[in-house]
Amino acid sequence: MRSPFPSHLLLVGLGALIAFSPANNAHANRLENTPWQYTLEKPADGWQQADFDDSGWKSGQGGFGTRGTPNARVGTVWKTKNIWIRKTVSLDEVPAHPAILMHYDEDTEVYINGKLVLTKKGWADDYDAFSIDAADRDVLKAGENVLAVHCRQNSGGQFIDAHIVDGDNLPLLPKMKPFVSELISPWGSEVSADNVWQEYPRPQMVRNDWNNLNGNWDYAVTEIGQVDAPQEWDGEILVPFCLESKLGGVQELLSEDEVLWYHRTFSASRTDTERTLLHFEAVDYASEVFVNGTSVGKHVGGNTPFFFDVTDALQDGENQLVVRVEDATEAWQLNGKQRRNPGGIMYTQVSGIWQTVWIEQVPASYITDLTILTDANEGTIQVTPEFENGDAVAKVRVSVKDGDHEVANYSGKAGDIVLTIDDAKLWSPDSPHLYNLEVALLDSSDNVLDRVGSYAGIRTVGKTRDEDGHMRMTLNGEIIFHWGPLDQGWWPDGLLTPPSDEGMLFDIEWLKAAGFNMIRKHIKIEPRRYYYYCDKLGMMVWQDQVSGGKNPPWTRMAKNPTDAQWPAEQHEQFMLEFERMIDELESHPSIVVWGPFNEAWGQHQTMEVGKWTVERDPSRLVNIASGGNFWPVGDIADHHSYPHPNFPFDPARYKNFIKVVGEFGGHGYPVQGHLWDVSRNNWGYGGLPKTKAEYRDRYVKSLEILDELREKGIAAGVYTQTTDVEGEINGLMSYDRKVIKIPAEELKELHQRFFEEE
Repeated sequence: MRSPFPSHLLLVGLGALIAFSPANNAHANRLENTPWQYTLEKPADGWQQADFDDSGWKSGQGGFGTRGTPNARVGTVWKTKNIWIRKTVSLDEVPAHPAILMHYDEDTEVYINGKLVLTKKGWADDYDAFSIDAADRDVLKAGENVLAVHCRQNSGGQFIDAHIVDGDNLPLLPKMKPFVSELISPWGSEVSADNVWQEYPRPQMVRNDWNNLNGNWDYAVTEIGQVDAPQEWDGEILVPFCLESKLGGVQELLSEDEVLWYHRTFSASRTDTERTLLHFEAVDYASEVFVNGTSVGKHVGGNTPFFFDVTDALQDGENQLVVRVEDATEAWQLNGKQRRNPGGIMYTQVSGIWQTVWIEQVPASYITDLTILTDANEGTIQVTPEFENGDAVAKVRVSVKDGDHEVANYSGKAGDIVLTIDDAKLWSPDSPHLYNLEVALLDSSDNVLDRVGSYAGIRTVGKTRDEDGHMRMTLNGEIIFHWGPLDQGWWPDGLLTPPSDEGMLFDIEWLKAAGFNMIRKHIKIEPRRYYYYCDKLGMMVWQDQVSGGKNPPWTRMAKNPTDAQWPAEQHEQFMLEFERMIDELESHPSIVVWGPFNEAWGQHQTMEVGKWTVERDPSRLVNIASGGNFWPVGDIADHHSYPHPNFPFDPARYKNFIKVVGEFGGHGYPVQGHLWDVSRNNWGYGGLPKTKAEYRDRYVKSLEILDELREKGIAAGVYTQTTDVEGEINGLMSYDRKVIKIPAEELKELHQRFFEEE
């Protein structure tokens, strides 16, 4: 395991320098993150003494400080000028060269058993080990020792954490836990191992013969170098919730130098005529899967489904399933809003399995994918099936039904199968009509080899120039104003995983009732059932690619932007994950816009990525960089403006582009009792209103400005955001979804202005 310290680190004493390198730490143990007693008020004299009574102080996890301080590992937020902390440290024996392992910002005094052993002025940028002078070492004793620290904040960031260590054998830093909030959603309160995510996860390609593997699994965390499954397990984790989540039951952070292991058993039987496919809807980030000790496949990418044919590794009866996961979270990974040190607009990391795991049985020749395209002008549905072992397939049969009534069918060779629907009912937000599909593979005697159920919504996405010369979005040939929230899909109990199918559906139904016709799904790919509900309810979706990697300077809509320079390997992984997202979601009628980049986050090779996206899916619009650095590719020019909407109109530059305000608003309103963390800087754009009435007035003012911009050519608006998320309290409802800040019926009435003729 790698050392937590840089290789050049020195043990710095008042008169001694002790060189340190990773080799010295080859067999180091890890410190325990035991709680401290702390106070923010100046304590009585003698507070540093071993026999001082600190029972009236508060208890908290180290370290103490503010998130965003460089390399701070904040367990408890400290924002005042001074803090005094104490804890008892047990030593089996006094080391020959004891040291204080400490990160401080700023002035600090350290006491052991009442004696001052270290004083530091100014601040550090990371943890350092400071040797204790020989004259002070006799203060230490085998058994219990009291470590007491006073830290003073002067300016900028602030942080304090300290440990008594063996200077000859420096330990690893304590494992950090994610912030543990008391918030839980109404649906999260009802989750158990017996009812967790039981719904079929793939609505556009349904088979009846499947088994759900969600529930309690064994888990363990080991060093990164371990490649064999653990012999002992740390406990149980509730799949499909991640390691860091409340609902997973563990709430532990996975470090980049660690591996997360999963284990469970399942029953299966082998036959000569069927294959068994093991599906993972999403695992963050790099995984390898073993069945009965045999590796059945590897996958890299944390946001889209994958499966392995595990038939050859199966045995009749009970089978052992093990999953090995690595998650570095940052660096080049496509991680969206995940951060190891969350704060501001960045949130808790997500590691491991975070969507449903399931098994299905299929015949030797089977359907692997369906691509569904539609044309509103022609009233057609095009179905393109893909197969495994397709040489055995003689032909395909497709049936289209409106309810129980068949309205079109096809039987013949596979390929791009086009079916024409007489008097076709079109899909739109006002009338989200869906046709049911059945696709079957037939052998030469017309016997069914495989059969799947699906559906289609007939609609055409386009653009046109209005009578004033502005580019507008169209649906089925009609101009439509896109009005929706920025929707990040985070939950206080499941993090990226909704607590339940019902809870996930609630968000969409509420937004529909509030008068929105679109959702901008912000740098997250939801479970596939989410898009089914958008299809069913008539909610258009702008789908962002998950961001990550190196950023260029953010120059917004300025001319002559620059791109970040990405290595070829990382660009290829970005494009692979982008293609996977489009391939998985392209048959959903609700998705109308693809967004490769957001606010210059990981923005690189923009023209190449944009042209690729346009060619990959000409049936949708492309928003190349929402609020990011604008390049002339795709269909949309997107500006972000907080708190109120705005747009830098340039008739010549944006003449051939649809102009949108892709983010605005973010008006914050704190709901006491429903905050993720009352001690942090809970914030909204433009400062927090003093009353709920002021909050509503700000919201209405933003709507009025957007409506004026609509008359000037703005074709869409995206309000930030659906819910509060961690320290961002700018949602239309609280993070736990228990408090609605403005009722849906009131919002719907306010939003009607966007759907009236200009």
